[in-house]
Amino acid sequence: MKIASVIVDIPTQALDTPYSYAVPDEMLVGDGGLPAEVGCAVLVSLGGRKAVGYIVSLDEVEPSPDEGTDLWGTPRSAADLKQVEAVLTKSSFDEEGAACALWLADRYAAPLSECVRLFTPPRAVPRIVRGRDGRYRVEEPAIGAVDDRWVVRGEAFDSFEPRKNAAKQRAVLAAVAAGDVRVSELAAEYGNVASTLKALESKDVVRIEHRRRLRGMDGCAPACRTAPPPLTFDQLAAVNAIEAARAAGEGRVVLVDGVTGSGKTEVYLQAIERTLAEGRRAIVLVPEISLTPQTVARFRGRFGDAVAVMHSRMSDGERYDQWDYIKSGAAQVVVGARSALFTPAVNVGLVVIDEEHEGSYKQDSSPRYHAREVAEWMMARGGGALVLGSATPSIESLYQANKNPLWAQVGLLQRANGRPMPAIEVVNMAAEFASGSRAMFSGRLTRALGEELSLGRKAVLLLNQRGFAKFLLCRDCGFVPECPHCSTSLTYHEQGSKLVCHHCGYSEAAPPVCPECGSPYLKKFGAGTQRVELELRSLLDSLPGVGPQVPIIRMDADTTQAKGAHQALLEEFAAADAAVLLGTQMIAKGLDFDDVTLVGVINADTQLHLPDYRAGERTFQLIEQVAGRAGRAELDGRVMVQTYEADDVAIRAAATYNRGMFLRAELPKRKLLGYPPYVRMANVLIWGADEHEVATEAELIHGQLAEIVRNEVGERWSVLPAVPCVLGKLRNTYRYHIVVKAPLEDDLSAPLVRLFRTRHPNPKVSAAVDIDPMDLL
Repeated sequence: MKIASVIVDIPTQALDTPYSYAVPDEMLVGDGGLPAEVGCAVLVSLGGRKAVGYIVSLDEVEPSPDEGTDLWGTPRSAADLKQVEAVLTKSSFDEEGAACALWLADRYAAPLSECVRLFTPPRAVPRIVRGRDGRYRVEEPAIGAVDDRWVVRGEAFDSFEPRKNAAKQRAVLAAVAAGDVRVSELAAEYGNVASTLKALESKDVVRIEHRRRLRGMDGCAPACRTAPPPLTFDQLAAVNAIEAARAAGEGRVVLVDGVTGSGKTEVYLQAIERTLAEGRRAIVLVPEISLTPQTVARFRGRFGDAVAVMHSRMSDGERYDQWDYIKSGAAQVVVGARSALFTPAVNVGLVVIDEEHEGSYKQDSSPRYHAREVAEWMMARGGGALVLGSATPSIESLYQANKNPLWAQVGLLQRANGRPMPAIEVVNMAAEFASGSRAMFSGRLTRALGEELSLGRKAVLLLNQRGFAKFLLCRDCGFVPECPHCSTSLTYHEQGSKLVCHHCGYSEAAPPVCPECGSPYLKKFGAGTQRVELELRSLLDSLPGVGPQVPIIRMDADTTQAKGAHQALLEEFAAADAAVLLGTQMIAKGLDFDDVTLVGVINADTQLHLPDYRAGERTFQLIEQVAGRAGRAELDGRVMVQTYEADDVAIRAAATYNRGMFLRAELPKRKLLGYPPYVRMANVLIWGADEHEVATEAELIHGQLAEIVRNEVGERWSVLPAVPCVLGKLRNTYRYHIVVKAPLEDDLSAPLVRLFRTRHPNPKVSAAVDIDPMDLL
């Protein structure tokens, strides 16, 4: 008999370890059902209720001399255990996946069940529900494989001659003669064909086969394979560095630090080719907003149908099919957002994280993992290598490359085609305002738009927000409409004349007069993409040689909600002769158009004044990233950055591509104030519907945490007081937080894990830990 270690699927910190269950021998071989294996979902009993769990290990039980066996020959240690009652699914992960789930729970102070769920197929796991009669039952997953019925030739196909009046039989046979055909296609063309097919099948004229259909792949033409181009000197050096890291087999990290357009993707492709040639697989992570058709097309162009794609814009069924395609072994390369790390790809020898500085690689709900840390752990376990790529690497990665002997940094200092980086011009909007200009577009940006568009070229304009205006303000009494559920102002949307909260989705009609004082003087402050689009349209219509024939393609969270909208908008932009692409951060990276010669940043200050220690870093990165969209081919590019903070070091450094200038100003501040990369941080979040309860619980947790830190590590750590978050109210919940700072070499997670797995939770207040947070908002 074997004993299974089972993680029970109940999301609570109290279940801090796998539970042991005996596995009957017949269940190990799958007599009458699925065999019990690591990664299977199983039905177990826990505390008088039924529960779904996941097997993370199976161990043989040998009785010790003291224990002996019972009357049936079962070791007493196993006989005392509850048994696994049923195996519910095939295995979703192996021993390495199980080990990773356990590591995630300890590293990020997260419930075990939430960590193991990462490795299961999307929306395709059973769950336990309690009926009105109080009994528990297993509810089967709604998502699963889809089989199509196909009609193919039978043994008697060539010799069969239908009756003269059997018109439907003749039509079906003619269709099958041209090739295998779906039953659904025959029914769409000829109506009900069930009886016809049954008659033909009984004579062995045709056969009905069930074939797996991959949703979302209908109509996709096979990818045309492309040959790899010759590498530049810098690219070859980068590929060789990756090869050396892989050969070391100890989880080495290579930071590919390359300017925009330097050919980082080609480096990834050739490194992956060499990995596949050795019989290993590769995972490529890209930011969700950059998972464009261009990106996927390049990988499928090189590796064909061996590429699987996973991202959130796919339907549940499509994601399940891609997950299953990976598990089958047919997919050798997995391209996707951060969750692609947890797909069932085995023998992975290379993980690539493109645009590694992006905040989207940090999960914002439990378990709050960072894909970079997880991938580094996986490659150290699997003897592979991790590649991080960016034109603007994060400060943490630059620090590691400088200090950690397992990290290497390689530079791609020039664009692959030899073209220069576009010149960046900073436009001081404060000076424009002082000279009497009140326009959203400066005179220099206006002239540049007219010059480039009149020549049939394209422009990209970045605005880092959506909506028509940031907020309404009464000029008589100062009233600003706020969300009743969140501590933030409502954003004005021109379409529908409504006010919307971009945090919880609450909306209301924009008032004609001030609700507080009745004044009609409600002014729209700030500029969202809708308002910019209207003003831009008016501007272009007035420019000589431009006019209304030049389209404006707006890309933001509103226009890309529909499935396929992202791709359709980019195709529209590509097809136009002269056009303007106006959008939010989603257009700042991953776009490669030869005829974009002008990039404009409407307001570079949007992030600069956020109460966040990364504000300067993110502003620097955003300007350099969006600047890289211009002048990528034979035409020269130029960039206009409009700002009211022309002297800010982040903007001056980005405008001259001078990372050293920015770091020389930023790093001393980080070190003095105790922020990464010089310390590790944890953000303990406390939230609930009653502000007093939340504040009380936050003080209690602060006291408990401060005592643990004082007793275990002394004065090396700091536990800051419990205070309201910057966004103190969100979706009708009040939010407090406690920041913990520790030296880099200390285990930050361990004391927090111990506290949260032993404390008695308040049923009215929720609490969670964010290890290595990306922000403190």
